[in-house]
Amino acid sequence: MEYLTNFRNYLQTTKNLSPKTLNAYTIDLNQFFKFEQDILQPDICAFISYLHLDLGLKDSSIRRKIITLKIFYEYLINRDLIAISPFAKLKFKFKQEQRLPKTLSIAEVSRILDCFNKDMDSLSPFATRMFIRDSALMDLLISTGIRIGEAAAITLDDIITSEHTLLIHGKGRKQRLLYISSPITWNRLKALIKERKNSKNYHLFVNRYDQPLSINGIENIYKKYVTLANVNPKSTPHYLRHTFATNLLANGADLRSVQEILGHSSVATTQIYTEVTANRKKQVLRKFNYRNKL
Repeated sequence: MEYLTNFRNYLQTTKNLSPKTLNAYTIDLNQFFKFEQDILQPDICAFISYLHLDLGLKDSSIRRKIITLKIFYEYLINRDLIAISPFAKLKFKFKQEQRLPKTLSIAEVSRILDCFNKDMDSLSPFATRMFIRDSALMDLLISTGIRIGEAAAITLDDIITSEHTLLIHGKGRKQRLLYISSPITWNRLKALIKERKNSKNYHLFVNRYDQPLSINGIENIYKKYVTLANVNPKSTPHYLRHTFATNLLANGADLRSVQEILGHSSVATTQIYTEVTANRKKQVLRKFNYRNKL
């Protein structure tokens, strides 16, 4: 549809959105266009009812689609295609379900790292390359809390060797510098950089065919070592990000610094990790405080 094509072009040129976000907008609008016969005079309430009652979508999914539609109709107003937004007199209230981030225990993270404390002399050249890559990748995710998409995007040019620092390309095309504070993590990265220096591909993490490692590839590597370490099989690589953030705050880091390290656009996103640390403190006090037994 012409409306969708023009709107997508508008977003690409003015909003600096990532391909993933653009794709989400496209999916939401395609669903709306299939439901609504008259785009310029839509029945928004009927569409919301359809999402809720017929499709059984969660409030969080419906809220996201409403945001997409509001942006779309603001675009139509700016293009003088409609005079008033169909949302002008509408207000929607949803129950705000606050889900605490899921984490791994320190013992589980230690077991993952223990998978890389072995001698490589008995490994074949190919197995050695994969081991060097995997140890650097997993240690980096643990040590920095970066997203797996950010890890996949790292190139050799993003590494500032003299500063032990990486340039991370985050969401919304925002960049941030991260210092590698662990000597072990940095040594594993150095070993990978040395192994990668003669490659024609400038990405740091590549697959066996010397092509950039995909997000799915990183997820598969994570599953491999989770299984070897006997860690929660339902966990995902994002658990490492949650674990990293939670422990920073639990150990005394301030919220603003954690926000910048994680690359959150709003401190409100980071705020949820303080709830996790508070809950952990409650559990410790309930279990170990001697006063409870007096």
